[in-house]
Amino acid sequence: MGHQLTWPEASQKITSRFYNYFLDAQVALLWLLGYIPSHAFRKFVFRLSGVKIGKKSTIHIGCRFYQPKNVTVGQGTIIGDHATLDGRAPLTIGNHVDIASQVMIYNSEHDIHSDDMRPIEAPVVIEDYVFIGPRAIILSGVTIGKGAVVAAGAVVTKDVPPRAIVGGVPAQIIGERKLTDFKYRLGRFRLFQ
Repeated sequence: MGHQLTWPEASQKITSRFYNYFLDAQVALLWLLGYIPSHAFRKFVFRLSGVKIGKKSTIHIGCRFYQPKNVTVGQGTIIGDHATLDGRAPLTIGNHVDIASQVMIYNSEHDIHSDDMRPIEAPVVIEDYVFIGPRAIILSGVTIGKGAVVAAGAVVTKDVPPRAIVGGVPAQIIGERKLTDFKYRLGRFRLFQ
C-alpha cells in the first residue's frame, strides 16, 4: 500500500501469505480429486478435508470448495456437478436439499467502498427441502427458508422466506409452493456424475 512495514507487520504478512498458499493448494487438490467418478471416494476426501456431510448425501463431480472446514451438508441432500461451495464463513445446507448443476454459493465478497477492497464475510444458511435451480447464485449473508425454490439463473441477494419461489436478477418472489408438509426423499445419485 506504499508505506514501510515494521518487522512484526512484515512477519504477519509473510505468515499470512504462506497460509494462503497452503489453502490454495488444498482447494486445487480437492478440485482435482473431485473429478474421480466414485461417490464414496469423493465423500471420503471431502470429509478428510473438513466438510461435514450427512448420511445419504451426494456431491456430484467437479464441486469446488473454498475453506471446506466451514461447510456442513445435511442428510439426503444432492449437490449437482460443478457447484461452488464457499466456506470462508459458515455455509450450512440442510436435509433433503436439491442443489442443481453449476450453482454458486458465496459467503465472502469485497467491500467496494473500502480503500483496500477488504473482504466482507457472512454465513449462508439453506434450510431443509430447498430446491436451487441450475446456475443460480447465492450471495453472502443469505438465509433460504424451508421448502423455498430458487429458479435457474437467479441471483439471491437477500433472505428468501419459507416456501417462497424466487427468480430473476436480483431474485424476487414470483410465487409460493403449495406443499406445506415436506416428507419427500430425493432420488439416488447418478453413478458417474
